[in-house]
Amino acid sequence: MLLIDDPAIMAEVTAMSDQYEAALMANDLDVLDALFRNAPETIRYGVGEVLYGFAEIAAFRQGRVGGSPQRRVLRRVVTTFGTDLATVNLEFQREGATRIGRQSQTWIRTDEGWKITCAHVSLMADGS
Repeated sequence: MLLIDDPAIMAEVTAMSDQYEAALMANDLDVLDALFRNAPETIRYGVGEVLYGFAEIAAFRQGRVGGSPQRRVLRRVVTTFGTDLATVNLEFQREGATRIGRQSQTWIRTDEGWKITCAHVSLMADGS
């Protein structure tokens, strides 16, 4: 039987998600890079970009002047599956904006610790 939402694993992944959010708001590229799996299979679909592989993701972050727009997290759901796989889904709102954003991440436990292997960021349409 698959173990879902084991409290210890939930705590680990929640802490990693907190670390990601802090690094994103501080534009800490070293930490952001360290949190993504360094592999060609790693994918990030952003609001305006489609990035395949760690190299494209890292290059995008390097080229983004000023980093990510500041935001506040409205809701976050962490779900763990067994001891080595988790998803983190959250809703956010950028400072000064009315639209709601969504972020989904798939985290896997590797020999180097928890890493994001797939991420998706989108903004809901106006009036949604």
